[in-house]
Amino acid sequence: MFRRDSDAGLDRVETVIGRGAHLNGTFTGAGTLRIDGKVEGQVVHRGDVVVGETGLVEASIQARNVTIAGEVRGTVEAEGKLELVSTGKLTGDIKVAALIVNDGAYFQGSSTMRQSEDQARSRKPTAPAE
Repeated sequence: MFRRDSDAGLDRVETVIGRGAHLNGTFTGAGTLRIDGKVEGQVVHRGDVVVGETGLVEASIQARNVTIAGEVRGTVEAEGKLELVSTGKLTGDIKVAALIVNDGAYFQGSSTMRQSEDQARSRKPTAPAE
């Protein structure tokens, strides 16, 4: 039903907020969420979030990875990476493990880099040998 998402390189999308749909409140879930409509409030997601070219998010987003091809106005926290594709616009502060900003993308805000789970594991001290 869904083909490979050229915006984000995702193979499967479990939830879609379609073009013309308007969600106001707190959205929670898991898996991959694609937003092509409008979301106001808060998105707390245990999977990946993709904001399509027609998507408008006026909310804070917490997710594993976030890809923005549309517009986001609010804070973004990603355990992994945040990618702004060439059509993406983000106005807000971010806290992410990795940041990718493609040519043509717009970002206005402050950024804080966090350690990914892999980085944190590789930096843990090992017990001394006896």
